[in-house]
Amino acid sequence: MDKGASLFRFHQDTLGYAGTPVLRELSLEVREGDKIALLGESGTGKSTLLRRLRELRPHEVAWCPQQPGLVPMLSAFHNIYMGRLERHPFWYNLANLVRPLARPRAEITELASQLGLAGQLWTAAERLSGGQQGRVGLGRALYQQKPIFIGDEPVSALDERQADELLRLVCARHRTVVLALHNVEQALTHCTRIVGLRQGRVVLDAASQALTPDQLRTLYRSR
Repeated sequence: MDKGASLFRFHQDTLGYAGTPVLRELSLEVREGDKIALLGESGTGKSTLLRRLRELRPHEVAWCPQQPGLVPMLSAFHNIYMGRLERHPFWYNLANLVRPLARPRAEITELASQLGLAGQLWTAAERLSGGQQGRVGLGRALYQQKPIFIGDEPVSALDERQADELLRLVCARHRTVVLALHNVEQALTHCTRIVGLRQGRVVLDAASQALTPDQLRTLYRSR
């Protein structure tokens, strides 16, 4: 299978957060068409790496953070619509806030159905459950329609069946995907490549088909 163009490349780099080094001696390449799962214990640098990827290609990345950061008093519809605010002039966004316009209403209604939010589309975000809020945040990222999807534990608040459905949707809609996950079975099912982190370093980078769940669980055994 032909490899796509290089999108991100690190060579013996150090990445940090708030002036503190988190990832050291990072050598990693992400190519167009990759579906990558980042695995490892909390604090190993997954979120730091994802943020850096987003910073490098902000206009091409659909970003789904671990905390969705919804506007509490706005409906699920309007929170999802916020994924495209930058594409439209102020007057268009204001009009859609006052009375949703036909095109975004149809687009978001269809997306909400795929997300399992059809019955909550007009409910204020502050009245939704944690899992529903997570799906709204995911919907906002999907609605951006960018070629690269980067997600930090985007389905952690959902049960396995719902998580599998939404990961399938993410991978179908984006050519390139990089996800921080905690479920090794989901990583092997939905991603073609696994990057394992331990203590701020990449200790595994291999095709999913060459790995087993037991091998990946060793990433969660502190040494």
